[in-house]
Amino acid sequence: MPRRKKRGRTVRKNRQATNVEPEELKNAPHSFVIHRGIVGGYVKELTKDMRKVMEPFTASALKVRKKNTIKDFLSVAGLLHVSHMLMFTRTQLSTYLRIARFPRGPTLTFRVHNYSLARDVISTVRKQYVFQKMFADSPLVVLNGFSGEGQQLKLMVTTFQHMFPSINLSKVNLNSIRRCVLLNYNEESKIIDFRHYAVKVIPKGMSRSVKKIIQSKVPNLAHLEDISEFFSKAANLSESEAEDDPNSHVILPQKVASRGNMVSAQSAIRVVELGPRLSLQLIKVEDALLGGDILYHELIKKTEEEKLLIKKRRAQKMMVKMKRKMNQEKNVKRKEQEKEVHKKKSLKGMNKLETDLLMKKAVEEGKQWEDDDDAEWYRKEVGKEPDRDLFGDGPKKGLKRKKEPAPWMKRKKQKLENENNRSTAPKNRSKRNKSMPNEKSKRTKNFPANANHKKFKPKWKVMNTSKK
Repeated sequence: MPRRKKRGRTVRKNRQATNVEPEELKNAPHSFVIHRGIVGGYVKELTKDMRKVMEPFTASALKVRKKNTIKDFLSVAGLLHVSHMLMFTRTQLSTYLRIARFPRGPTLTFRVHNYSLARDVISTVRKQYVFQKMFADSPLVVLNGFSGEGQQLKLMVTTFQHMFPSINLSKVNLNSIRRCVLLNYNEESKIIDFRHYAVKVIPKGMSRSVKKIIQSKVPNLAHLEDISEFFSKAANLSESEAEDDPNSHVILPQKVASRGNMVSAQSAIRVVELGPRLSLQLIKVEDALLGGDILYHELIKKTEEEKLLIKKRRAQKMMVKMKRKMNQEKNVKRKEQEKEVHKKKSLKGMNKLETDLLMKKAVEEGKQWEDDDDAEWYRKEVGKEPDRDLFGDGPKKGLKRKKEPAPWMKRKKQKLENENNRSTAPKNRSKRNKSMPNEKSKRTKNFPANANHKKFKPKWKVMNTSKK
């Protein structure tokens, strides 16, 4: 086999350079779409549909567990360039959608009055228009009716606009605009209608028969005598050509990747709904990420005095939290010192009571357990002479330490001593015991206490059972 060529450093550098994302992708707003708590199957499917809307700059295969908290998503958001989080929750009253801006807010809470899933919307369309290439580019955002007064309206407009990447009109490619998100605000009911559409560009002034031939679809001409009949038929007009709105007619400045659409030619824009549908109402605006001061509330309105009281309570909670953290840090340091003391104790073989006293003194004074001359330090602190075996000195050379017997040897020795005491003890029996000796007395009679039971073999009488 021929040898494989070694790749040089330049090849590795070029490979690393290709893996780096361009600045346009980094600066584009990314998002997390999740659900929290017990929401049910329909809301879980709604989160998947919203992920399809937010593609390609979203985590479409994100798996959320019960253990995950908002801090977990916040810690990962900076690495993945995530700027927004959409969170669905559900209560007994209704379903809610929270849109939060990373890392410090604000947070907008919407009540979901009604919603329809994408599969339900597509099933109502007569001719479905869904393919995977549509979701390769981000959708176009269209806002309608957000012209009233109030900070909440301006905040909604900025959040909806910054959720999707901006479009440069001078550099935009028309082939990348395949989808559209429409947000319509009703001032009377204060409800926002959320819709998601697919955008098609159809050449204007062509009949259906001409479109079929342009799109290389072979028609069935068996019932016709001439091909001219196929083109001249009045029923072969384009779809909804009689109801076509002149406002949808545009002159294309670029070439669009569909047959029949030419540059500087007139075409019509058609829209097909993809879903999901949502009816939203703004309930609350918070200053921070899922918390903080309430800037706007639709249902509850409070005076300035009540707002000051709320701020004071929040400040008190923060102080309690800080004190708790300080105590936790002190406890951690104390436990580390205790561990060091226990390590020293295990190495030096000190008694438990003496080490506990020394440990308490060291912790109270805030000193570490460090000393070179252990015996001298022990004399100063305790006021006693240490034992010879205390600091690992051990017995002098030449003297052998007696081995302690094993526990089973101790038990055997104790058993033998008990049996010897029982055999030598004076026999003070009552009349009843003399007449009816018990089993223990029989056993001591047949098997003497000093006898080795393994070697001792009693003489058994053999009985002859054979009949004469």
